[in-house]
Amino acid sequence: MKKGCPVIILFCLIIATSVHGQSPTFNHQAVYVVDLKASTEFYQNVLMLPKIEEPFHDGKHSWFKTGAHCQLHVIQGAKSVTAHDVDVHMSFSVASLTEFMAHLDKLHVKYTNFKGDSNLPQVRPDGVRQVYFQDPDGYWIEVNDDKY
Repeated sequence: MKKGCPVIILFCLIIATSVHGQSPTFNHQAVYVVDLKASTEFYQNVLMLPKIEEPFHDGKHSWFKTGAHCQLHVIQGAKSVTAHDVDVHMSFSVASLTEFMAHLDKLHVKYTNFKGDSNLPQVRPDGVRQVYFQDPDGYWIEVNDDKY
């Protein structure tokens, strides 16, 4: 065995041991948008997400904090708005869905339940209430009152 091989083998065993059995944690979601300014305003004003520093500084990215260690990356470059199905959505929880719906009403943001009924929350079998609406590029967003 060549000199240094035991060190490499030990290093590989340490790496394998440190990652074996760990499940990944969610880090971020990226959405590709037509108009970065409109999308940035939407996520700041409608969802009230705090904007955070992004490393590119190229005028094509806006990053938002969505949780303790989670982010939303909004990236300009899409050629057109495309249709998205409500089954594919990102979800956020709020302390009071009633207050959040009043916020949406004040901003004239149309929302529905999962079936498409306007301005009515959906109630899941576990009692969590939720509404759905779309961002400027048609991405679906769920907001609920889950106490997770």
